[in-house]
Amino acid sequence: MTKRREFIKKSAIGTAGIAIGGLGLSPRVYSAIQGANDRINLALIGIRNQGDVHINEWCALRKSHNVALTTLCDTDELLFASKSKMVADKTGLRPKTEWDIHKVLEDKEINAVSIVTPNHWHALATILACQAGKHVYVEKPASHNIFEGRKMVEASRKYNVLVQAGHNSRSSKKVIEAIKFLHEGGIGEIYMARGLCFKARDSYGYAKDSTPPSTFHYERWLGPAQWRPYNVKRSHYSWHWYWDTGNGDTGNQGPHQFDIARWGLNKPEHPVSVYSTGGIYGFRKDESTSENQVKGTLVYGDVETYGNSKTSQETPNIQTATFRYDDGTLLEFETRGRYTNQEGKNGIEIGNIFYGSEGYLEINGDTWSAFRRREREPFAGSKPVEGSDGGNHFANFLEALRAGKREMLNCEINDGFYSATLVHLANISYRLDRKLKFMSEYEKFANDPEADLMLSRDYRPPYIVPEVV
Repeated sequence: MTKRREFIKKSAIGTAGIAIGGLGLSPRVYSAIQGANDRINLALIGIRNQGDVHINEWCALRKSHNVALTTLCDTDELLFASKSKMVADKTGLRPKTEWDIHKVLEDKEINAVSIVTPNHWHALATILACQAGKHVYVEKPASHNIFEGRKMVEASRKYNVLVQAGHNSRSSKKVIEAIKFLHEGGIGEIYMARGLCFKARDSYGYAKDSTPPSTFHYERWLGPAQWRPYNVKRSHYSWHWYWDTGNGDTGNQGPHQFDIARWGLNKPEHPVSVYSTGGIYGFRKDESTSENQVKGTLVYGDVETYGNSKTSQETPNIQTATFRYDDGTLLEFETRGRYTNQEGKNGIEIGNIFYGSEGYLEINGDTWSAFRRREREPFAGSKPVEGSDGGNHFANFLEALRAGKREMLNCEINDGFYSATLVHLANISYRLDRKLKFMSEYEKFANDPEADLMLSRDYRPPYIVPEVV
């Protein structure tokens, strides 16, 4: 018990006196969780869309894991009333609301933060939280670029705090079972993994630049990205499809399948080469007229889509990528954002297929099936159960925090970094339209300064991810 208390206390107060990156945070001494069974106070940073998932998860663990969602933070104050009510209805406690992340991190009562911001804020928010002595749960992909991911790992180590990456499948008992089966030779020697991200998405359209809503702190939302005028098609949810803020669907749904693929291949390392190609397909090239105007349809993210109308998105909706590891093992990944067939015996749209010397294995959501050689019926697989398979990624974070054991995290930030790197390598190859050789020991490309420039980005002061965290 004493060891647990000391770990959490040390990690919570170990950064007293550290000023944070010139962003205006004063040195503070942060309070600790006084005992392994005392309440964990948590702040949620980013409360739109996926934020609802986090609200539901953290509130559901209130009694079993003694956690309280005490603060909601978002750059759009319009969300505060509805999301606060959501928490209050679930827990009986109304959280504080704050649009300024710096004030949240100054709060000595907060022990941990859950980061659900757009991708371009993941790294900076995580590093600032680490510097403030807060434990972190950060959504996927862990970072917006490769440099940032390495800095997140360094910050977690330097400030002795736990950082969990939001690859939920790492806590799924059925997926864990499938990976164990693979690692124990269930289909022989694995030579290739294939990740599938088949999500048919209609056009998100285009719009003229305009003035942001009065409730929206747009400058803060833009953060590390270069300044540009507000555009509704580049902000809430639609930010996924622009390079400044997102990583396309390869970096949206894709990180889950990239992580499972790398995990199944048992590759705690970077690949040595990548080639990715694709483009934007299936949408009109010209602007809509009154004759061909498509009526908008409200979809996830509270945004409208417009069939096959012209779009201003930058990221590809069709993308393939092939990675090779040093021993010759292959990892294939495919994103299909238009109409498509399914793959595999079980009709997979979002999932993974592993190929071995004695057969193949499919993971489709939380179920798996293994097939021997040319046989058409599975010889092993998951058994159907009602409801959840019992794994909970959010609970795992809290349990590791209380125990003071980094190794208890099912997806510690180092794993999140290596899986996110696959996303970024694919996108760099796609944008440069060529095969790239990656020197994993240096985390740089071989004799390719143009590609090296894309390992990081030009940060907009003062929102700079520092070289030294």
